[in-house]
Amino acid sequence: MSNWVKVAPFEDIPKLGARVVRTTNKDNVSIDIGVFRLEDDRILAVNNSCPHKGGPLSEGIVYGDKIACPLHSWKISLVDGKAEEPDVGETACFNTKVEDGVVYLELKN
Repeated sequence: MSNWVKVAPFEDIPKLGARVVRTTNKDNVSIDIGVFRLEDDRILAVNNSCPHKGGPLSEGIVYGDKIACPLHSWKISLVDGKAEEPDVGETACFNTKVEDGVVYLELKN
């Protein structure tokens, strides 16, 4: 079962910017999800923690469909959550949608 939660009005997320949604997973552990607006206005979301050292991805630099972690510049795909070679690792991705000018994030129960 899924649950769509409102993030923000689309226009409130700047191009190449992000918003963070704090939630809890099925084990009641708090997680932060970075919701990103790309240059082409796509909205993508990943776990806000870099798979390398846990850097806050929402504070990194968005370019194309990737985010550069602010701690060690690992490049993480916002499409599939995978680190760009030669680095290895990945972070979870989340579904998003825009309806009536509002961004929503799908959380799995």
